[in-house]
Amino acid sequence: MAKNKTAYVCNECGQDFPRWQGQCSACQEWNTISELKISAVKPARASVSGYAGSVGGGSKKLTEIEEFEAQKMLTGIGELDRVLCGGLTTGSVNIISGDPGAGKTTILSDLVSRMSQLMPSLYCTAEESLSQFKNRVNRLKLDCNEDNLYLMAETSVEAIIAELEEKKIKFAVIDSIQAVVTDLANGSPGSPSQVKGSAQALTQYCKQNNVTMFLVAHVNKNNETAGPQTLIHIVDCLTHIECNDGQVRTLRANKNRFGDVDTVGIFKMTERGMISVDNPSEIFLSGSTTESPGAAITCIRKGNRNLLLEIQCLTTETEAEFPQRVCVGLNMNRIKMLTGILRKHTKTKIFHDTYFNLVGGLKIDESETCIDLALVTALLSSLNDFVVPRTTCIMGELSLNGDVRPIDSGVPRVREAIQHGFTEIFIPYRNYHKSMEGSGAKIIPVKTIHELLELIN
Repeated sequence: MAKNKTAYVCNECGQDFPRWQGQCSACQEWNTISELKISAVKPARASVSGYAGSVGGGSKKLTEIEEFEAQKMLTGIGELDRVLCGGLTTGSVNIISGDPGAGKTTILSDLVSRMSQLMPSLYCTAEESLSQFKNRVNRLKLDCNEDNLYLMAETSVEAIIAELEEKKIKFAVIDSIQAVVTDLANGSPGSPSQVKGSAQALTQYCKQNNVTMFLVAHVNKNNETAGPQTLIHIVDCLTHIECNDGQVRTLRANKNRFGDVDTVGIFKMTERGMISVDNPSEIFLSGSTTESPGAAITCIRKGNRNLLLEIQCLTTETEAEFPQRVCVGLNMNRIKMLTGILRKHTKTKIFHDTYFNLVGGLKIDESETCIDLALVTALLSSLNDFVVPRTTCIMGELSLNGDVRPIDSGVPRVREAIQHGFTEIFIPYRNYHKSMEGSGAKIIPVKTIHELLELIN
């Protein structure tokens, strides 16, 4: 009788080793290597085709291949359709990932309810009971076709595929890919071999039967999709929900075979579920009509969208030996650099406790440098106790020598500000374009930090 073999596999990257060790030499993670038993006789594969289904027939000339254009259908969830570049592609396999509580199950419950009005739909949950799902549907008051919506609590991929075949399902959600197992792979649920084998089997069925599917995926401690990297190559679209402070959720496509990956969707988590925010600038502006020192409005770019954002700054006399620097949603290194530029080129003395905040709970990446002028203006506004009008928008990058550098997509940012009623817009001198004039707003090009100080004072 053949003996079972033992393998030691990293749960993070899928690398295998001849023996157990504390650290994975491939991904440098600690305590991620687990022992797996491999059967001496492996079960026969159901198919030897690729990820896209049956391929056989040898090579073909380009003229012999039938052209097929992917069909898209609107889901009714505006921001999701935006991220998917015009809607959900028929027959595609998509992954949605995010931190626990980000809203993955919430948005997919809404999606499967909407799809049930168009086609037979299935929601397979391997992590919660069917009664929990029904309670969510009732709590969120989702509108679904009860005759077309099927619920299933199952972990076997083969049983799921059999149910898809029997009920003639055309849209399905698997929650989650780390919880299901297939007989064609070894290991426990969530292991690299099981995740890869399950995703491959489900993808092959969807491609062969024109079934559209969403797979829920867990994330690791680095907020990346857990499991082997092969999983990302198998599916057509990889979306990720980012949790900002508060109720704001950002949906981004990190991979999309049927569109670009520059579009970002903005949602707001409420008691009625994930609500699409068609005009994100409204929630990122405080909405206060009272003008006070320490506030400046700028325009950032998330993906290919322009968002207006209010930056707030508060300076108070320090009571300690060293002044404090506190920022929420901003990069502390950027704050330190800007205060250094002010001290060097404007001789501004900042012996105060300084607090920065972004209204709306959004987080700004360190690479987003267009907010430099707005940060400096908000700081000086609070420090010198003057008010920046709420009809003023300031954008531009500040270099170490005090020059104002140009930013990308200057014209679209100005148009976004004008659309929201801003009458005075400060921009880098090299971003100025004649097309910005004639819209009723005053465009003010700025070359250096000294020019900015003269204009705002």
